[in-house]
Amino acid sequence: MNLPIENNSEFVSTLEEVIKTLELEIKEIEKQLFPFEQSLRNAIADLLVEERELTILYKKQKKAKKLKRLEQKRKGKNYKEPTGIIPLKKKVAEKEKDTLREKKRLYKEAMLFVHPDKFSMQEKGQEKANEVTTKLIEIYKSGTLEELQNYHAHIFSGNTVVKLQEIPSKIKVRTDNNEYLKKEVERLKMELKMLLEKYTYKVLTTYEKPMSFVEELTTYYNDRIFKLKKRTRTK
Repeated sequence: MNLPIENNSEFVSTLEEVIKTLELEIKEIEKQLFPFEQSLRNAIADLLVEERELTILYKKQKKAKKLKRLEQKRKGKNYKEPTGIIPLKKKVAEKEKDTLREKKRLYKEAMLFVHPDKFSMQEKGQEKANEVTTKLIEIYKSGTLEELQNYHAHIFSGNTVVKLQEIPSKIKVRTDNNEYLKKEVERLKMELKMLLEKYTYKVLTTYEKPMSFVEELTTYYNDRIFKLKKRTRTK
């Protein structure tokens, strides 16, 4: 697709249309795939539980053996504690605090201008504000600082409910106001690609009787359980 020049409303509209199209494609696939995957899980529920329990037991035993070997080494006459580089936990903690502080600042700054209450007299404006604030909260809670910075810039780009004339000069916005939209397109393309490449989706779309895949899963998990039982067997 040939996109128009970046710094105009046509470019923004094109990106938004691409995002909507990708979101619809993803939802359509998920609507078919997720119930199918749940049906598969239900069909082999007992095997999944047993495999999970054995995996946890195997990891615990492996960790216990490692600690036991270390204790035996420590009892040796020539044993010396390793003198590796000490992690800079304090600096990491300070960096995390700075990141959280900056995220909080960006969130509050953006929320002040897009809160739906500001648009109570504008039906379309309030609807858009609800959409923007929902996304803002989502990114603030689970996104990275970079993602929040990009969405902050997107909000103050003049293409959302916030108009350019309303933005105080003290608010600093990244130069590329369309970075959020471009990143969102990339993210959705990757999400769609991963869904299409999932083996269960290939089963759903290529098998004449998709639920017959349960037999293959049963064979796989029975073999894995057999191997885990051997590994976790105590003398």
